[in-house]
Amino acid sequence: MQSGIKSPELVWRNLIPIVMAGVNGIYGLITSIVILGSISAPVDGGYNQYSLYTGCAHLAAGLCCGLSGLGSGLCIGIAGDAAILACGAYSVASKRSAGRGRGGGRARGGEKKKGGGSEKLFVAMVLVQVFAGNIALYGLIASIILSQQTYYCGGQ
Repeated sequence: MQSGIKSPELVWRNLIPIVMAGVNGIYGLITSIVILGSISAPVDGGYNQYSLYTGCAHLAAGLCCGLSGLGSGLCIGIAGDAAILACGAYSVASKRSAGRGRGGGRARGGEKKKGGGSEKLFVAMVLVQVFAGNIALYGLIASIILSQQTYYCGGQ
């Protein structure tokens, strides 16, 4: 919010961490669909086939996906907040120095710079967030593997 007030042209950059963190919720939805697909209904005699072993495996799958998504979201949020504030501070500082006649914000050939260090910082932020998002992806893969562990009760 502060970066958007100080530098309104950077508002769209502020949405990148929100979108990256929103993917973690989709991973949870995928895990829940996989778990729901492996739960079987009781047989004709009313005997339940859903064993304690399968229930614990599904609990472990949900916790694995949820906790890795939580860790990933924290990483994305902290990195995004720090980088967005730094981009806004850099943008404000470059506007001030451009107004004081220290180069005028001009690049070689008389062309105006588009962001300089702010662009490099933004690329680094996105790179850190992509790797932080991989934590949740690894949790999704582990939860799918865990959810496939089943044991059927009854006559099977």
